[in-house]
Amino acid sequence: MTIRLFRDGDAEAVSALIARTLRESNIRDYPPEHIEREVQALGAAEIRKRTGWMHFYVAEEGGSPVGCGAIGPYWGSETESSLFTIFVLPEHQGRGIGRAIIRTLEEDEFFLRARRVEIPASITGTPFYLKMGYTFKPGVPHPDGEGLNRLEKYR
Repeated sequence: MTIRLFRDGDAEAVSALIARTLRESNIRDYPPEHIEREVQALGAAEIRKRTGWMHFYVAEEGGSPVGCGAIGPYWGSETESSLFTIFVLPEHQGRGIGRAIIRTLEEDEFFLRARRVEIPASITGTPFYLKMGYTFKPGVPHPDGEGLNRLEKYR
């Protein structure tokens, strides 16, 4: 498995990876209409757009994407960043790919310059991020109106 920066030609495959992961892994925590809104919001055009302001990485095996993740500034801040769009195909989960993606993001310049890093975490992904050292933001121990847990890590 290798992790590399996103290339424009990855957009369709990454979007499909995200859609499949949402539909198969996240469906146990969210209603189908929520999943489909997320699938539509994370289409190939949106992924390409995000790469304009985030550092977006793709994990691949045998030349095919099996996971992805991104990091960018938190609302333009120089001292805070956010992790986004972290997904691993269902059949590849539990094999260390997610950990490798997080390690890659935590070596990125947006992470290294930040004092605080936030993750708008799905309910499904929250246990994984807690294992990676992220904690609930104080006073926000439950999903917000978007169905996300707001987790953070201080450096």
